[in-house]
Amino acid sequence: MTKVHAYLNFNGNCEEAFKFYEQVFNKENTGIYRFGDMPADPEYPLPEEAKNLVAHTAIVLNDSTMLMGSDCFEGFGQKATQGTNTYIMLDTDTPEEATALHAALSADAENIEMPLGEQFWAELYSSFTDKYGISWMIHFEGNKKM
Repeated sequence: MTKVHAYLNFNGNCEEAFKFYEQVFNKENTGIYRFGDMPADPEYPLPEEAKNLVAHTAIVLNDSTMLMGSDCFEGFGQKATQGTNTYIMLDTDTPEEATALHAALSADAENIEMPLGEQFWAELYSSFTDKYGISWMIHFEGNKKM
C-alpha cells in the first residue's frame, strides 16, 4: 500500500516551522538532519552558511501519514516558492511500485529535479513537477533506514 505524505519546503526557517507544527499536532519530530550531516560531494561543495540548514525532518501524525520538510538551498538550484514549497510524497512498499509510479507521473513532466535513483537515504527517490504543475516525490526507502 502506498502511503501519501505532505512534504514542505522552506527558505531557511524549516526548524522554526516544525517546532510550531510539533506544538500544533502535539508530536515530536523524528530527528533533524542537516545539510552538514550529508556525505561530502566534491562536485557540490557545501558552503559554511548552508551546513546548519535542515536537509530533512518529519513528524509522524499517525500510522500512515507524516508531515515532512526541509530547507531549500539555492546553491543546489532549489528555492521554495509558492507552487514548489509543497510536494505530494508517495512512499512505496516496493521498488517496482516506485518505478511504475515515477514512470507514469513523470511522463511529459515540466521539470525533473532528481531522476529516479539511489540516494543515501533511499534505495529509490525522485522529485519532479508533472505536466500539470503538481510537485511529486517518489520514495522507496528499502534498506536505507535513517
